[in-house]
Amino acid sequence: MLTGSNAWKSLEDHFNAVENIHMRDLFKNDANRFNHLSLTATNITLDYSKNRLTKDTLPLLISLAKEAQLEKSREEMFSGQAINVTEQRAVLHTALRNFSGNPVLVDGENIMPEVQAALKKVEGFVNKVSNGTLKGYTGKAFTDVISIGIGGSFLGPKIMSEALKPYQQKQLKVHFIANVDACHLSDVLTALDPETTLIITSSKTMTTQETLRNANTAKDWFLSKAPSTAVAEHFACVSSNIQGAQDFGILEENIFPMWDWVGGRYSVWSAIGLPLALSIGFDNYKAFLEGAFEMDEHFQNAPLEENMPVILALLGVWYRNFHNAQSHVLLPYYHYLRGLPAYVQQLDMESNGKSVTMDNSDVNYATGPIIWGSEGTNGQHSFHQLLHQGDTVIPADFMLPLQPHHDVENHHDMLASNCFGQTQALMEGQSKEEILELLADKNLSDEELETLSSHKVMKGNKPSNTLLFDKLCPKTLGNLIAMYEHKVFVQGVIWQVNSFDQWGVELGKALGNQVLSKISDTSEALTMDASTNGLIDLYRTARQAK
Repeated sequence: MLTGSNAWKSLEDHFNAVENIHMRDLFKNDANRFNHLSLTATNITLDYSKNRLTKDTLPLLISLAKEAQLEKSREEMFSGQAINVTEQRAVLHTALRNFSGNPVLVDGENIMPEVQAALKKVEGFVNKVSNGTLKGYTGKAFTDVISIGIGGSFLGPKIMSEALKPYQQKQLKVHFIANVDACHLSDVLTALDPETTLIITSSKTMTTQETLRNANTAKDWFLSKAPSTAVAEHFACVSSNIQGAQDFGILEENIFPMWDWVGGRYSVWSAIGLPLALSIGFDNYKAFLEGAFEMDEHFQNAPLEENMPVILALLGVWYRNFHNAQSHVLLPYYHYLRGLPAYVQQLDMESNGKSVTMDNSDVNYATGPIIWGSEGTNGQHSFHQLLHQGDTVIPADFMLPLQPHHDVENHHDMLASNCFGQTQALMEGQSKEEILELLADKNLSDEELETLSSHKVMKGNKPSNTLLFDKLCPKTLGNLIAMYEHKVFVQGVIWQVNSFDQWGVELGKALGNQVLSKISDTSEALTMDASTNGLIDLYRTARQAK
């Protein structure tokens, strides 16, 4: 068990020795702390000096990673071994952005020709839609794309498209639909013209309840104004269920493949990224893949102590397991990156939200943290209060491009100053003595000074990482997303959990289908628990009274 390992016990002893050391003192004692605890990989610079680390902490954490055989597990993943043990599958999202020219084997077969053929098919389709060669049934070029999916089939393309808004094609607008709530779909459909709308459904099995419902509603909307023969010209699909897609009316040349060795939350690199490629153009999409490949190369080849995803992962373990941090906050100081916390939330919590180890034992330590966040500077006027004066440890990742796509007067200077100032305030805090000095000329009584100063104290010593990059371009975004993927992988290896299944998600889907059948058929007896039966009955009554 992890907690019985030599490295874990050494870290426990180390934590007890350094728990009360303040980062203020660490900076005072080392004028070069920033230089010692920062690194640049691909297009990203990581400053991790504002963490509760002494010179001994990181070596001990690296010993933990080595004892967990991280390097062996990393090799197994990249080489196509079935590391997803509960589903007996390889985990090869990295193969989808592999530009090395080397083969990648699954069950002895080189999958790279298949991967390259799929990417070539995406390229041809995107280019024909983008330049107007591929047209709708009336001969008009497409102006709008509706992308229908859910989970990773939705979040990845949508959030990456938002992040790369300056690179979006002006002649083509992509609309993303996931929620089965008809309000969203209705808002999108009423604003579009079927003659110039392309509809893409992303579903590995073509059985996902919400996705199919939305796709069929979109199809009904289209057919209310177009002949049935036009479906073939206006619909495409990303799925492994070729027959299901064809039964829907989609031509085989407009069906793009998916593979069992790519999980949904890692699928933006596959043909699931087709809507993203349509949004930003194929050349930019390929640059996004190339950026991820750059981070893959760094992750595979850099020594652990100079490896950005490894360092971020080990810091997360340090806080989750030794400082009892229950959550981790992501704070992108850039409007176009505002969706990143939601993306990493699924990536991390769906991967490492587990309580059973790979050898089927219950864990006796904490695993995946709660991931949350928002864009800066908005959070400074709301939840940052908890970061500064709350009594729990909440590690934070701050992100900032050095060069914005839009800069008016000194807006970006203000954004950067707030980003850096927040990390400084979290680290340093403000002592009672400092506050009393600031209040000295306010003509307050001793009682007022005592009360006010007590409430304004900030202990500091709150950890943060700062991630800087020159400009948020497609390649840099690929770097960033792959970095977080590998961070999650490293933590899963250390916690000894399978980061690549999601049985909790599957249970929710199955029970949702059961409930839907009872809602749809009011003659069906309610045989579930009293609460669920009561809720269904109330819903049935309300719908019948409509």
